[in-house]
Amino acid sequence: MNGPQGGGHGPEGPDDRPDAAPRIPGPRAAGDDLAPPDVLPSPPPVPAEPVPHGVLKSLLGAWALAACSAEETAAVEDHLTGCAPCAEEALRLRDAVALLHTDRDLDLDPLLRSRVLENCLGRRPARIPVPAWATAYDAETARLDALLRDIGDSEWHAPVRLKWFAGEEAVNRKTTVAGVIGHLMTVDGLVASALGLDDPAGSDAPTSPAERTERYWRSGYRPPTRRVREPWRQQSHALVRTVSFAGRGVSELSVSYGEFALPLRDSMLDRAFECWVHADDIANAVAYPYDPPSASHLHHMIDLAARLLPAALADRRRAGLAAPARHLVTAGSPGRTLHLEVEGAGGGNWYIALDSPAAVGDPDHTVAQVALDSVEFCQLVAGHVPPAEAAAGQDGDREAIRDVLSAAASLSRL
Repeated sequence: MNGPQGGGHGPEGPDDRPDAAPRIPGPRAAGDDLAPPDVLPSPPPVPAEPVPHGVLKSLLGAWALAACSAEETAAVEDHLTGCAPCAEEALRLRDAVALLHTDRDLDLDPLLRSRVLENCLGRRPARIPVPAWATAYDAETARLDALLRDIGDSEWHAPVRLKWFAGEEAVNRKTTVAGVIGHLMTVDGLVASALGLDDPAGSDAPTSPAERTERYWRSGYRPPTRRVREPWRQQSHALVRTVSFAGRGVSELSVSYGEFALPLRDSMLDRAFECWVHADDIANAVAYPYDPPSASHLHHMIDLAARLLPAALADRRRAGLAAPARHLVTAGSPGRTLHLEVEGAGGGNWYIALDSPAAVGDPDHTVAQVALDSVEFCQLVAGHVPPAEAAAGQDGDREAIRDVLSAAASLSRL
């Protein structure tokens, strides 16, 4: 192509004239960087000064909005690995940014999953990962929140009937979708209180889950509405964030439920289990499809219930609701055992000590065997299935089988 007329240079252009003005150098070409052999190399660059803490802190808002440059992003994220206050503030800002987005339905782009997976696989692992024992709670609260986001205002008032077993009796309580979320938030407050966070039920609230729930339901002068979603969601995020920053020792922190207590790692599994069960209750009430937890999370939930069965069986025995022990053994020794075989996703084999919580279940001392589907077993533990209808297969001591199935149902509560 031809350049502008009148501005070109012939063989003897204006710069060849003796009186021509000095020419401004043009951009450097790649070859200009090749110094002649007799020119010494340039000194090495001076290392960059560390960015002050105050400057990095001031960038947290822009970082949460993904508005930082690549250099600023790298500096902020390196800083977050060593500064807990800034890391906590960064997470709060990220949560706040999420609230700025309008709600969307769950009819997602079919290609979104592959794009998300590709992006996740290409990124670095999380700097502050969620502890393995809290991932089930994190996942189940997220799934329930997605369900709640997708239902209409009127469906928050849909009737839901909560079910559990008390002694030998099946018990139920009628509430609404919003009432179920209030119940979850109130009982999760026991974990929040153990971690030093604010208890939504107040500092003088009882520790019994049932009493806390009834008090919450009575405290409102009108039925709860969809507005309960936000405080429940904020509390669940705060629990996950707190245990992620707290370190390993916090997993054994005791959480009191009034008549019993669980270490925090088991309490988070218990709360994940109840979140799934009540999410399923809500889904049934509003005709919404809802799947069980992932196989690994389901396995951990079943394992927690299996570990609690010997103590539950002993409690029923003291209340006269189970047959007396037959062969007591010293603590830590194998005794009469029931083989619990759970089939399907998340299943496995558990050996339940029958005569004492201090005994050890042992395959060589098995006197009975029960086979159940994994979801069916969880429905039994939730009090949604009568013990007599739960087992798909039974073999051996009928009395031991009946007592263990009834003990599993007794783990349910409001």
